[in-house]
Amino acid sequence: MNKNSSNIMALAPNTSNKRETVCIFGTGDFGRALGHKMIQSGYPVVYGSRSTQISNLIPKDAEVLGHAEAAQKAAIIIIAIQRQHYGFLTPLAEILHGKVLVDISNNLKLKQYPESNAEYLAQLLPGSKVVKAFNTVSAWALQSGTLDASRQVFVCGDDTEAKQMVMNIVRALGLTPLDKGSLLAAQEIENYPLQLFPMWKFPIFLSLGLTVFFFFYCLALDVIYTYIYENNNFSFFIAITIPNRVCPVMALILLALVYLPGIFAAIIQLYRGTKYRRFPDWLDKWMLCRKQLGLIALAFASLHAVFTLVTPMRAFASWRTSKGIISQVLNNKTEPLNNTNAWLSDSYLALGILGYFFFVLLGITSLPSVSNSVNWREFRFVQSKLGYVALILCTAHTLVYGGKWFLSPSAYKWYLPNIYMLSLIVPCAVLVVKFVLIFPCVDKPLTQIRQGWERNPKYSQ
Repeated sequence: MNKNSSNIMALAPNTSNKRETVCIFGTGDFGRALGHKMIQSGYPVVYGSRSTQISNLIPKDAEVLGHAEAAQKAAIIIIAIQRQHYGFLTPLAEILHGKVLVDISNNLKLKQYPESNAEYLAQLLPGSKVVKAFNTVSAWALQSGTLDASRQVFVCGDDTEAKQMVMNIVRALGLTPLDKGSLLAAQEIENYPLQLFPMWKFPIFLSLGLTVFFFFYCLALDVIYTYIYENNNFSFFIAITIPNRVCPVMALILLALVYLPGIFAAIIQLYRGTKYRRFPDWLDKWMLCRKQLGLIALAFASLHAVFTLVTPMRAFASWRTSKGIISQVLNNKTEPLNNTNAWLSDSYLALGILGYFFFVLLGITSLPSVSNSVNWREFRFVQSKLGYVALILCTAHTLVYGGKWFLSPSAYKWYLPNIYMLSLIVPCAVLVVKFVLIFPCVDKPLTQIRQGWERNPKYSQ
């Protein structure tokens, strides 16, 4: 009985807390989507428009009036129009005096104007309280539900009370407001939607550069060299063979580059004897994009797995198998199983499978929905301890597969090492230095430094 009563009370409208009327200037896509969402959240909405004719696109429970009449009905006015049309607000300065104006506009490019749109609006209407908000939320997100997009809304303004009123509306819509301070932060907030993968630029450019280098490196050794000196046309290697060599190399190197900045950071802290000095800018930026480097490495590893699975279906693989069988028939001799090669083959496959498993585990724990459900110690254990396990397994996988070429003179075409030899330089260096860093004589002072101990306290801040 109590359970039913509580359900009925929860579903009943709360008439004692009636929400204030909100005015929206602008009946475009975002203005309509925002108005519809506000009506769903219990806000009376009135639109200020040049045309007071009711359109089928306008939410049916909203009122449409002229700009002046609509502004008089609400204390909060959302400006859902572009900056170049702000001029019509100047004649309304007296009506808008003392009211909260919420600027939600964005520009077409970074630094399009010397000041932010919100600051420009505040200059036009000095008697109004301008707040920047909602510019990082799309109309599609409001229409499809906030669970399908970012729930965070950046808010800034010089008037604390006005900013709090806007933040209350943000919470009522099921979004999460984040106070960014005064109106000076508006330009930074307006730049957010214009940034194209800001944390991905370095990882993507680095990956593209290394991929192009290794692709042409393999092309020179496996196709051009073979054609010139052996008169064999292996140009079809470009489709499967070369990508299947480049992908694992890229995956291994990028995974090593995820842990290399941590090695540099430890060495710098040991050298300085303190943790209270900033790392160099290049190291700070490198450490901030480790997650992106790891995800790109996982993508390369996944491509390598796919390429490997389709390898037996290739015409070249079938031809090579048939050639071996015919050779044995013509020679009337069956080659016995080489147990050493069988062990090496199974070992590098097992190491690759295990390494890929831990690789995927690292990628899964990088997802916000997963990382938010584990505590810091669990996250650090997976990303650090299991991450090094994945690096060791993947390095061992490459060593077992490509180690036979180190001492083979035929592997050094044009006196250049095989691509697998190059791929082992960075991961082996990372693992060797990490092995040194876990020695008690090194690990103990490093741990003390990271806990606040300083060799020379003059650097403390």
